[in-house]
Amino acid sequence: MNPAVMSALEGSDGEVSESVTEPPSSTVVAETPKLAVGATFTTVTVAYPKCCARKGCPGVRFIPRQEVSKKIVDTEHRQVTAWRYECMSCGHVFRVYPRGVDHKQISKRVNGMAVMMYLLGLSYGAVEIVLGSLGIGIGKTSVYRAVQEAARRVPGMRQGKQLEGYRAKAVGADVTSVRCHGRWVTVGIAVDAINGMVLSIDELPGEDAEQLKAWLEPILNAVDAEVVVSDDADAFKKVSDETGRSQQVCKSHVGRNTEDLVEELSAIIREGQDHSLEAIQVSPERALEDLACLKAMIHSRRPEDQACLEGIYLRYAQARKPGKGKKHDVAFRIRNLFMDRWNLWPRLTFYRNWKDEDGNEIIDGTNNHCERAIGWWIKERYRSMRGYKQEQSALGISRLIALAGNHLARGLHLADLMA
Repeated sequence: MNPAVMSALEGSDGEVSESVTEPPSSTVVAETPKLAVGATFTTVTVAYPKCCARKGCPGVRFIPRQEVSKKIVDTEHRQVTAWRYECMSCGHVFRVYPRGVDHKQISKRVNGMAVMMYLLGLSYGAVEIVLGSLGIGIGKTSVYRAVQEAARRVPGMRQGKQLEGYRAKAVGADVTSVRCHGRWVTVGIAVDAINGMVLSIDELPGEDAEQLKAWLEPILNAVDAEVVVSDDADAFKKVSDETGRSQQVCKSHVGRNTEDLVEELSAIIREGQDHSLEAIQVSPERALEDLACLKAMIHSRRPEDQACLEGIYLRYAQARKPGKGKKHDVAFRIRNLFMDRWNLWPRLTFYRNWKDEDGNEIIDGTNNHCERAIGWWIKERYRSMRGYKQEQSALGISRLIALAGNHLARGLHLADLMA
């Protein structure tokens, strides 16, 4: 089961922000059991309002006019009592409901259960069937509305609307795609590269450097980030350079790619069919040793090894690019491999020198927090579907699950998101 959903399931104690403080003397208080899902009633209590329901009215004194009953869809109560109050300032008459109930017929507790079941992987129709089997009459359209409303109320998680006051020294960034109404939509995700907290999930027009910069730069500025953590894509390198941030390239990505290239090139050299190394006076044995040395350096990732990489690159620097339409030979491919790793080395080993006051590495050199966020918060719910119908649904549901993931340690008050 998704750990973020489990967080919301275990941590939601059903407290809803109170709009009232003291009940009228005639109100009957009835304690009811708490549930672990959605919004719960701690009491069926109607309290004295704090302010007038009419927008702009400063009234704080009210006259109780009438006690009225209201039928609701809920797991515990078929009916609750509300009070009608008259504002002494403007004369507006409005109703005050018990906690967990508003002017709608479906209680916030039931809406919370519906949202939770959807996040657990059930379809809107399946949620309707399950709740119906429990004697709770709610249609799949109402389930859809509850889910969309909860997703709309997720705080932050979008460009320009990060959590106010939150600071992240390093931001991990990556892109993925989801299928919406028959087409693939590019989604960008930014996380705190130190603790994994999701900062933003946004739809992107593309993945080139300018588009990534337009998306990522405001996020970096909002959280005052010093470092960008990403994969080896050139577009992210350009973003870090143009925004004046240091960059840590994911060591896992580079390590896997390097190992694959080393194995492929070594196999070609051993076959003895490519003679391009002879033109630059490098023996096959020397080339195999150089590739093995690169493989070892990629695993150790010592900053001081950059000079060694430069020396090996210079050995192959005279390799010529094959003519147009011809396949790249081994010598030229080895030249490009060592040149790339030599230039990449400061970005690959940045984490070795970026330490706290106690001398401990601040980040681990990977972009695993971002990869994990994509798998858990975006892809896991998406796998059980044939695709989203709307782009906004893809973003909203991903943000909602990511919000639960951000609260793994303390639990999410899902009721706070209920309309």
